Amino acid sequence: MDNNLLKNLNLLYVEDEQRIRKYAMSYFNRLLKNTFEAQNATEAIEIYKKEKPHIVITDIKMGKISGLDLIKEIRKEDENCQIIILSAFLDTKYLLNAVELNLVKYLTKPIKHEEIYEALTICAKNIYKNNPTEIYFSKNSFYNIISKNLTLDGTIIKITHKEQELLNLLLSNKNRTISYQEIENKIWYDSDMSENALRVLIKKLRKKLPSGVLENIARVGYKINHYKS
Repeated sequence: MDNNLLKNLNLLYVEDEQRIRKYAMSYFNRLLKNTFEAQNATEAIEIYKKEKPHIVITDIKMGKISGLDLIKEIRKEDENCQIIILSAFLDTKYLLNAVELNLVKYLTKPIKHEEIYEALTICAKNIYKNNPTEIYFSKNSFYNIISKNLTLDGTIIKITHKEQELLNLLLSNKNRTISYQEIENKIWYDSDMSENALRVLIKKLRKKLPSGVLENIARVGYKINHYKS
């Protein structure tokens, strides 16, 4: 696999032992574009909601909230996130529960370089296979859902984190209208969304997209109109 494909992905690593986490992060940082770390499931859920990583690697036993509980939370809203579980030992009970959560791998510690790299390779292949890399708005304008870059007529246009979140939400549901409530739940999950805040966000994003791409459905919400060749 081309390492450049892996470099464009974001990863969240969850491990409660600092020494192990530090060592692993030094490895992941060399492979991926953006990496995030959490020391427990509660912290991981907050990071996941904010950053929407492509890949999550988590220990299975972490105090009050287990790795399985974390994955269940992720799966409530995301079936495509690539998830790898790490465990100090192979527990049949945990393994059977984990299988139902659509995991990429269940690896036992200590993890070898070859094992984790192979698992990451599978994750990358799944991501690129299941998702078109580029969504076109016009013949020469598109959004790369992996790198999260918006390109208009050959020029990369800078977009903010919230604009990325809104665009990702609309594109992942491009065949239907996204309600105001859905937008609030997904983008303003940690605070209340004011009408003005949404209006400003829509206005700024609309200016960066080709005309007619971002459509308002009166009293319902918004939808994206993508290019059909």
